[in-house]
Amino acid sequence: MNEQFVNRSDELEALKKAYESSRKELIIIYGRRRIGKTTLVRKSVENVSHIYFFAEEALEEENLKTFRFLVAKTLNNPLLAKAKLSWEELFELLDEKRVVVVIDEFPNLIKINKGIVSKFQKIWDNAKNLKLVITGSSISIMESHTLGYRSPLYGRRTLSMKLQPLGFFHLREFFPEKSWEELVRIYGITDGIPAYIREVQYRLNAGEGLEEVFHPNKPLFDEAEFLLRSELREPARYFAILKAVAFGKTKFGEIVSFTGLPNSTVSQYLSNLQTLHIVEERHPIGEPERKRNARYYISDLYFTFWFRFIYPNRSQLLELGRIEGFEEEYNRYLGFVFEKVAEQFLKQLNKIEKLPFLFTEIGRWWRKNEEIDLIALDKRKKKVLLVEVKWKDLSKREARGILKDLECKSEYIGLENWKMYYGIISKSIRDKEDLKSKGWLVWDLEDFEKLFTS
Repeated sequence: MNEQFVNRSDELEALKKAYESSRKELIIIYGRRRIGKTTLVRKSVENVSHIYFFAEEALEEENLKTFRFLVAKTLNNPLLAKAKLSWEELFELLDEKRVVVVIDEFPNLIKINKGIVSKFQKIWDNAKNLKLVITGSSISIMESHTLGYRSPLYGRRTLSMKLQPLGFFHLREFFPEKSWEELVRIYGITDGIPAYIREVQYRLNAGEGLEEVFHPNKPLFDEAEFLLRSELREPARYFAILKAVAFGKTKFGEIVSFTGLPNSTVSQYLSNLQTLHIVEERHPIGEPERKRNARYYISDLYFTFWFRFIYPNRSQLLELGRIEGFEEEYNRYLGFVFEKVAEQFLKQLNKIEKLPFLFTEIGRWWRKNEEIDLIALDKRKKKVLLVEVKWKDLSKREARGILKDLECKSEYIGLENWKMYYGIISKSIRDKEDLKSKGWLVWDLEDFEKLFTS
């Protein structure tokens, strides 16, 4: 598979079916910038009659002028480029010709004229054969103005996709020569964002080290700042909150103390960051969702990495070209990254039925001073798997001690009369088989390879 379309085959197939259907289609595709929306839609229309139109942050008339030119070219009628036809009139012509129309970054049109959504409602309602694809990177605008119940387009979509980052295990398809440990290190910077993965791939293939890929004058050095400033009106306070979260201050009180901002300000800004899907609020698995047990996390690892390493060290990077003590601090950060990787590993095992039971929920658990990295539940059958995740090379004795502690922690989660299983996932574990013979579930990076080749 082409590296640009790793794990996008389902989306391509769904789009192909929509283009070939006998009804009109309104397709909405959205997701964070650099997630691969444009690449996906352009690939999907390669073999069909189509118009691809990128909406610029410009006056509506300028965008309409560009769109007229594209319609004229597609319909082989140069006169249309000079005719003062409206959006509605142009789409009426396209509807007759059964042309797939892609409008990339539709929110740029909305920013200039919020009433344009009503125009597209009229276009859609009057169409008979139209195949219209709308994409957007501003998730909040897409959800409120095209998907939300107050939107004139509400209820009209026939297909919608919120594109997600690629999973950790798809990195192997970009870096077949890399070890799993190296892939975890890459994942900690790129997450599963295709554009960032390809940037790192290019840099590493050019002979650069991983620490060099985010140096000044390279895209990953200021990409986060560029993207966030385009979304946030008062970036300084938002950046202070995001820095706090990136440094592990995930409780509300910790964020307030770290930033020195008033409670009300932090509360409002966290709410705004959640609306923008930059921060997510999480609660301990299996517990009621209360504000007092909430924790906050940045939604992707690139932003987390940027606020933990680049944002506070920009002067060092600009003056010295490096971050003092980076390797030690980055390895510490990878403990957090590896928890995210381990959760995906367990989901893969669950999918192929390689666990003692099929779980229906998985997540982190905490209560007061007690924490468990991952808990997987099957509430119907009352079965639970408790797992500790360690980004370390463990001896059998160390692993046994962690598992014994985990058994003690299980008393705090309040699942009496449940069947309990205990596991550990680490970078490497000596004498795994002996530990397994005692009834524990034990995995390390060697097992990642087995999963990938099974």
